[in-house]
Amino acid sequence: MSEPVIALNKLTKSYGKHRGIEEISFTVERGEIFGFIGPNGAGKSTTMNIICGVLNQTDGTVYINGIDTRKNPVEAKKNIGFLPQKPPLYSDHTVDEYLEFCAELRLMEPKKIKQAVEMAKERCGITHFSKRLIRNLSGGYQQRLGIAQAIIHSPKFVVLDEPTNGLDPNQILEIRKLIKEIAVDHAVLLSTHILSEVQAMCDDIKMIEHGHLVFSGTLEEFDNYVKPDTFIVKLDNTPADEEILAIPGVTRLKHLDRNTLRVQFDRRDDISEVMADTCVRHGWGLSEIMLERISLEEIFAQLSGKRLIDKF
Repeated sequence: MSEPVIALNKLTKSYGKHRGIEEISFTVERGEIFGFIGPNGAGKSTTMNIICGVLNQTDGTVYINGIDTRKNPVEAKKNIGFLPQKPPLYSDHTVDEYLEFCAELRLMEPKKIKQAVEMAKERCGITHFSKRLIRNLSGGYQQRLGIAQAIIHSPKFVVLDEPTNGLDPNQILEIRKLIKEIAVDHAVLLSTHILSEVQAMCDDIKMIEHGHLVFSGTLEEFDNYVKPDTFIVKLDNTPADEEILAIPGVTRLKHLDRNTLRVQFDRRDDISEVMADTCVRHGWGLSEIMLERISLEEIFAQLSGKRLIDKF
């Protein structure tokens, strides 16, 4: 089995008596996109900053491509590419000027810089903007340029912090496609608070809460927490509660107004069809049925053992 691109072992960071993160351990393989999620203040940024060499850990180890980041930080950082939430762009530079500057910052050999710039532009679809000032690029292309600077030195591991933040729907689809292409020969850490981005791109999920890793598993395993268990239904002729509760799979209900109900079910896949069929047969006048999507905040609460506010 090949060595993981990144390996964390019992990573801990203390601030006085307070521990920002405690004994975080995981590995990431080449070709894998893993979603790193958690609420504000959970320790996500602390973990990423230690991985990228911005912070020193109190205890534990980080290996990037087999290199201990504490013992050999310069060599380790050569294997890391980073796109922060706000791309570090210089608006008065052209695309070429900026990427050449980034390559120099990465201590690349001068003779390799031109080829690296061309390859990064080609991979990110920005070759035709080589001489354009960065301030004249759209938000989507600025984000592409931000990704280009993160991969210009061919790192083994790429960290992307909220890479689709602020983009329109078409730009989001384009950036998703680009990230998947990059992941073919890199390991990618995707930090986001948007559930749909996790589901659209990630193979594996790590969730952190109060400095502890509370979930680590595949997207399929994660989706077990994401499946909705309530829907909103609007009826013209609302029946007695007992009639709705008699529908197979329905467990609870709550009246939101005279014709609108929140209905909880046992997550059976065909509940919408069963509900619609029952409404038609009994003449309840079904006008709308809509699944309620579970939020990341609710998932965080479930996985960390918090009590949720009961919607019923």
